[in-house]
Amino acid sequence: MVEKCIEVFMDNFSVFGASFGNCLANLEKVLQCCEESNLVLNWEKCHFMVQEGIVLGHKISKRGIEVDKAKLDVIDKFPPPVNVKGTRSFLGHVGFYRRFIKDFSKIAKPLSNLLNKDVMFMFNEECLEAFNTLKAKLVSAPVITAPD
Repeated sequence: MVEKCIEVFMDNFSVFGASFGNCLANLEKVLQCCEESNLVLNWEKCHFMVQEGIVLGHKISKRGIEVDKAKLDVIDKFPPPVNVKGTRSFLGHVGFYRRFIKDFSKIAKPLSNLLNKDVMFMFNEECLEAFNTLKAKLVSAPVITAPD
């Protein structure tokens, strides 16, 4: 029964239910299992009965899964990279949200090519276009709904 009301990833879990009462009953079962297993929770990191929140860098709400606006602000303020380190950093940030961008790999290819070994760093117009396209697509990223 508990498996139908909880999502677990590494050391994070979320308990959910169709209604407030259902969610409360599910939470009681999960906490009982934690107690029986001698699992200690960090109460400062626990959030109860919230309708939305940040989980593993994604905003989860009744609308679905969205990108975290705070992380988007960091990406939006990113200047065009001037070296390999800056390119790797940018691709790392946007790569976290690759599932929100259709054809991410195709768009990012000019930037990824700059990371190849023994390639001279030349941030050309094609790279700038890829950089700006990725930023624009992330800012207008859609909501992803969880599979049924």
